[in-house]
Amino acid sequence: MNAISTDRIVQPVPEPTVRRMPSYLNLLREMLRREEQFVSAPAIAKLLHLDPTQVVKDLSYTGISGKPRVGYMVSELVLALEDFLGYNRTHEAFLVGAGYLGSALIQYQGFRESGLKIVAAFDIDKRKVGSEIAGVPVFHLEKFRDLASRLHISIGILTTPAPAAQSVADLMVGWGIKAIWNFAPVPLIVPEHVIVQDTHIYANLAVILNKLKQAKAV
Repeated sequence: MNAISTDRIVQPVPEPTVRRMPSYLNLLREMLRREEQFVSAPAIAKLLHLDPTQVVKDLSYTGISGKPRVGYMVSELVLALEDFLGYNRTHEAFLVGAGYLGSALIQYQGFRESGLKIVAAFDIDKRKVGSEIAGVPVFHLEKFRDLASRLHISIGILTTPAPAAQSVADLMVGWGIKAIWNFAPVPLIVPEHVIVQDTHIYANLAVILNKLKQAKAV
């Protein structure tokens, strides 16, 4: 088995590459379930509609290299991708905004498979505080700071209504959160050292509807 290089720990990885990595992993896990032992870069590229050269370059960041006339060992590459993505480690997170979207995220089992564990939710709605969502307790927002400090939480998931998003983000930053996954449809202003990843559902919906409109016009 090829040794997994540690060079990638310090080597910067382009964001588009990182975004493609889960697609590789999902495909390879399915191959593993079908007991396929080897796969080539061209085969991966064909299934994911990518360029084979890009696939080779992307996978090189895992430290794994394909073998001539054989390709990649599927089981080895799955382990390397899980390590690269951090899926083989648990990353605990707090979620603020226990409404419909927040509740759906808490109940989504796929996060557990990806190493993300939402351990607590927070809200200011008295009807929600004190309840549980799929076993995850919902606390008042004022409890966030103490619990984050005690549990050493560094990831915050933001699913509040847009008008409250920035003020909650400010609180998260002040309470030691290092990375915010923002589902609110507004840009956040945070210090440079804080990571923000925006997932704007309405923006994605707008793209879908626009493409659908264009397709009908043809």
